[in-house]
Amino acid sequence: MPLAIIDGIETNYETIGTGQPILFFSPGGFDATLEKWSTLGVYERIQLLKFLPEKYQCIIFDRRETGCSGGRVEEITWEHYLRQGKGLLEHLGLEQAHLLGGCMGCCPVTAFAVKYPDVVISMILFWPVGGAHFRIRAQARFAMHLAFVQKEGLDGVVALAKSTNLGFGKDPRVGPWAPVIRRDSVFASDYSSTIIETYQKIIESMQTNLIDRDTAPGAEAEELIELEIPTLIVPGKDLAHATSAAKYLEECLPLAQYWDISPDLLRENNTSMRLMRFLDEG
Repeated sequence: MPLAIIDGIETNYETIGTGQPILFFSPGGFDATLEKWSTLGVYERIQLLKFLPEKYQCIIFDRRETGCSGGRVEEITWEHYLRQGKGLLEHLGLEQAHLLGGCMGCCPVTAFAVKYPDVVISMILFWPVGGAHFRIRAQARFAMHLAFVQKEGLDGVVALAKSTNLGFGKDPRVGPWAPVIRRDSVFASDYSSTIIETYQKIIESMQTNLIDRDTAPGAEAEELIELEIPTLIVPGKDLAHATSAAKYLEECLPLAQYWDISPDLLRENNTSMRLMRFLDEG
């Protein structure tokens, strides 16, 4: 797969199909790799990359700090994630695109639309994360990681990350940079030499930046209300993807279409028809 250098960090990406571009922000929480569109839960069932490339250029990528993309130890915000997507469009010479976010990928999509509304043709927000359970569980992961760092140090994080394939979502002890630690020995060495006090502040700030509310993170309500971008919202209904988060986005986005379907009824056929109809309107 090709690599692009965006903001000084490698981005692993792939393009599938031809036509108007759709930039995909991957699902999977803190393990948002491009493979998740074909292998993870509901996405394996609905197979977006089976039908959308028939009419659209689908651009998928490993979010920074995941898969085969690189990373950098810094106070990450949604701005960093949307910057990666915007840089990828620029790398491909594309001035506009539809945006499609799954799970936590919905957060940088809405932030992207707020920052670059003229670039966004439309948005699809599929199972947006949010809700009290999502916030509580996500904040607990950061706390568990910091507790492990205090006990074992960053050398201990490096050793643990290299001994397992689990990511931050499954084993919070390995932290948000585990995939890069495993792949890049230079990064792992630099990571382990970070001053603990500095690292602690980075993690605390990252948690505050990303997991700061009981509804859908990513952009402020006051910003969403001003967006005149057609949006299709497909709600989830579990501890990570509270239906209340999807309803909040419907409330805030003036051109939102809310597909009121039970998650267990989503299938390849009905999903393909609904998403294609929405995209064709754009």
